[in-house]
Amino acid sequence: MKNRIKVYRAMHDMTQEELAEKIRVTRKTINSIERGKYNPSIEVAFKIAKIFRVPVEKIFFFEDETPEDVIEDPSSPD
Repeated sequence: MKNRIKVYRAMHDMTQEELAEKIRVTRKTINSIERGKYNPSIEVAFKIAKIFRVPVEKIFFFEDETPEDVIEDPSSPD
């Protein structure tokens, strides 16, 4: 899994330490997630997305996707 945490932190002028404090994890956890060494729990992923006020899919995505890919709602009409 890839992510754009570093990009969003830069856009918000936020350090790893500041983000970690806001979601109550360690700076090392944020660093490991950013480097792709650790996949966050769903709870942590949603907390990060909430901090940046974007859908979780804009921050976290699979390697074969881009962050701009939109997940379609299967119940919506075509």
